[in-house]
Amino acid sequence: MAMHSSTLRDTTGHRADARQTRDMRRHRRLPLSLAGRFMRADRNEFTCQLKNISVGGAFVVTPHAPEVGERVVAYFDHLGGLEGSVVRRTADGFAFVFKVTEYKREKLAAQIMWLVNRAEFPGEQGRLHERTGTRGRRTTLKVDDVIIDVELLDLSASGASIGTPARPPIGSFVMAGKTRAIVRRHHELGIGLQFLTLLSPEALRDSFP
Repeated sequence: MAMHSSTLRDTTGHRADARQTRDMRRHRRLPLSLAGRFMRADRNEFTCQLKNISVGGAFVVTPHAPEVGERVVAYFDHLGGLEGSVVRRTADGFAFVFKVTEYKREKLAAQIMWLVNRAEFPGEQGRLHERTGTRGRRTTLKVDDVIIDVELLDLSASGASIGTPARPPIGSFVMAGKTRAIVRRHHELGIGLQFLTLLSPEALRDSFP
């Protein structure tokens, strides 16, 4: 998405963070339609529709576009709240860059991947990659600072099913084997995980020997 403002300023009159703008340009936007609402700096709220998103920013469709440089807080179904600064206005909406921590950025990346996959493959619960049955294999699951022995029920390049009595909260980060993952669901035998990055066959063997 082209950016034309070289003098972006925040609500205090200072130049907007140029690094944020570069980040938004670097991250690829994915089409994703979600209902939402946003709050402007004056605390007035308006409905909106998410059109596309990356871990660096998003484009929102609304007839009530804020001013360039204005701080907004947007809320979208399945994503929660996202704070940022408006960097561009158009006839049908606005683009804004996120102000997020590295932890939130990683979680957002996993949420976006899951939502895009789910939208494209509704019958497969968002799974893009074939799962291989691995029942009987053991691995470890690290939840906070606790490491437990668990059963690896099935495995793919993008996620795994883990047999365990533990039930970390959905949306929380864990370490499965040697791979960081986010908890996507609970099931009767344990939990379903989504990896934060896609794993090659070699990486799978290294992470789950």
